[in-house]
This record gives sequence, C-alpha cells and structure tokens, in this order.
Amino acid sequence: MTHTEITATADRYLMPTYARVPVSLVRGEGARLWDTENREYLDFFSGLAVTNLGHAPAAVVRAINEQAARLLHVSNLHYCAPEARLAELLCTHSFADRVFFGNSGAEANEAAIKLARRWGHLHGGQRTDIVSALGSFHGRTLATLTATGQEKVRVGFQPLPTGFRYVPYDDIAALEDALTDTTAALLLEPIQGEGGVVVPSPEYLTAARRLCDERGVLLIFDEVQVGMGRTGTLFAYEQSGVAPDIMTLAKALASGLPLGATLAREEVANCFGPGTHGSTFGGNVVAAAAAVATIETMVADGFFATVQSLATTLHEGLAAIATRSPLVAGVRGRGLIAGLVLHGPGATHVDACLTEGLLINCTAERVLRLLPPLIITNAELARGLAILEKVLCP
Repeated sequence: MTHTEITATADRYLMPTYARVPVSLVRGEGARLWDTENREYLDFFSGLAVTNLGHAPAAVVRAINEQAARLLHVSNLHYCAPEARLAELLCTHSFADRVFFGNSGAEANEAAIKLARRWGHLHGGQRTDIVSALGSFHGRTLATLTATGQEKVRVGFQPLPTGFRYVPYDDIAALEDALTDTTAALLLEPIQGEGGVVVPSPEYLTAARRLCDERGVLLIFDEVQVGMGRTGTLFAYEQSGVAPDIMTLAKALASGLPLGATLAREEVANCFGPGTHGSTFGGNVVAAAAAVATIETMVADGFFATVQSLATTLHEGLAAIATRSPLVAGVRGRGLIAGLVLHGPGATHVDACLTEGLLINCTAERVLRLLPPLIITNAELARGLAILEKVLCP
C-alpha cells in the first residue's frame, strides 16, 4: 500500500484516538526507520521507549522466529519454558521474588493496584487508597487513568473508581500528610516521562521508602517507560538505592511485542492466589522468548557501560544546544531519556525535526522528549544532535 492508501484506510476505519504523524513506516534497522517512500529517519523516539535495542535486533528476531515455529500460545493453566525463564531473569536481576505477566503497561499497573488492594484486604481491610503523584501517567484503563495525576485524561469518563488520591511530585511534606492508615500503596514513577521528563530530587524516593515503611504502606514504582535500561541501569530504581515492594514494566520488555510485568516481594505477591487475577495472553510464549533475549542482551558485560557513555554524550550535547538556543529553557533527564524544556510550545519543532529526518516527540506541551535506542552509535547520536541544533538555534 502507498502512504496515501494507508492513511486513507486508517482514517476511515480506525477510531480517532491518536494524533498521528503523517508518515507510514515500513522498515527499521537499529536506530533507523524507512517510510513508504524509502525516506530514512533517525529514531530518537524508539516507538515511545519500546525499541530500546533498536529495530529488528538480531537476537530478539531469532528468538521470536524459533519460538513461533514451535508454539504460538500456551494457556496459563499449563507451564512453558520461556515464561518460566523470563520470570527467573526478572527476579534474579531485581529486588523481586515473584512476577505476574500481562500484555501492557496499563495491565501491569492494574495488577499492581489490585495486588495492593488485596494486600490491604488481608491486612485488616481498611487500607484501600492508592496515592499517586500529580503529573504522573499510569495507563488508559479506568483504574489507571484514575491513578494518573493529569486531569485531562479523565475528562468524560466519569464516574471514576474511588479510592485514589494525589500529591505533588517531589514533595516530601505532601507525602507525610497523604500516607494514612487508609492508604494501601504509594504509586510513583522514578522519573515522570509523560509529565515532562521530571527527575525528582535525590532524597525524594528515599523519603518515600522511609515513610511507607513507617506508615505500613506499600511502595509501587511504575517503570513502564523508564525501566529496561532506559536510564543507564536495567531498572531506574537501582540508581536511587531504594527498592519498591511492587514494580511494573512493559514497553521495552519484549522489544516491541506486547508484554507487561508486575514484580513483587514474596510477602506481597503471595496475596494473589488461584483465581484472584489472570490474563489469557499474559506471558505469551513468543513475547516471553523475545523478552528473554532482550534481557540477556542487556545484562551482558559492557552493555550498560556503553549506554552510560552514550548518555553522557547526549546530555553534554543537549547542554551545549541549551546555551546557544534562545528557545531552550533547560535540559533534564537521566541516561537515554532526556527532555529539552522550551520557553514555548514544542509541536512545531517536532515537525521541523521530522522534515530533517529525525523522529522526536513533545510532551507536557513544551518538553521535547528524546528516547534514542540504547544501541545507537556515536555517529548517529552526533547526527541527531546536529539536527536538533539546526532546528533550535536559528
């Protein structure tokens, strides 16, 4: 199909839930993409932090093909090797003892909310509330959009589930007031992605852990966007020195196949029993095989040293652009998630980058969000920075 045919068919039959960029992508390799006209783009978006190993990574493609040739689906009433191996890898490389698999970040957060409520039910029954942060994003289901600390996503979907409260992000005093004897869990992103690549102060997550321990509240980290190597370690929480009780993953977990995961400590995980939660496709054997290959690639010796070196180059380059551009108010982020904070709206600059062959995104209206693949080369990184400089330094 041509680009015109694709867009006409999509606009005719798909529900209008996305403001799509007028590009039809057909092929990818590493940090590059090509459209129907064979025009090449440098990808600084990674499908919204999904293709962290780039497009069509050989080890993942091989794992998918080999598994698909053997078996496409196994009911969760039976055992299968890829799901078991993936659970082992996630627990071995994290704080967690147990994992539940779903199909997306929203499902992972739904499971986390249900697990926290179940934990509260089994510990006296009064702990039901979920406290989350203003500016957060946790998904589009009714419960997760209610947990999301952005009013705009909730408009028109009332009545919403009850038992959710919000606090300002990076505000320790607000946490002290909000965590009460009716609170089941505090749900936080270690870095707010959709909220504008907001990095909290170093003491914030430490204080959150301390207060949760003191008040008997579970701590949930939503690492759907910032997990799986995005910040320069396998999981973002590792850099804070703080481990949660529950953590959610998705996006880059299976390098593009739909898979979500809810990880938890043994005591908390055991609040789920047979029949309390489930997912027909959660832990699908092909997606699990892709995720196993993804994690095994990332935990190989030297992988994150390279990512951290690339991150230093990226942030130094963005800082240099900020000093030269009257449009840029500041730079924030960690690892290979970065935000260029503008003085004004950013949409036109996203379009200008697209014209120059660079895919980026704008969030929170005036933050240019950069999410290059973790396997990007120094030459590709330099090329992307040069395009950003051209667009932002008139």
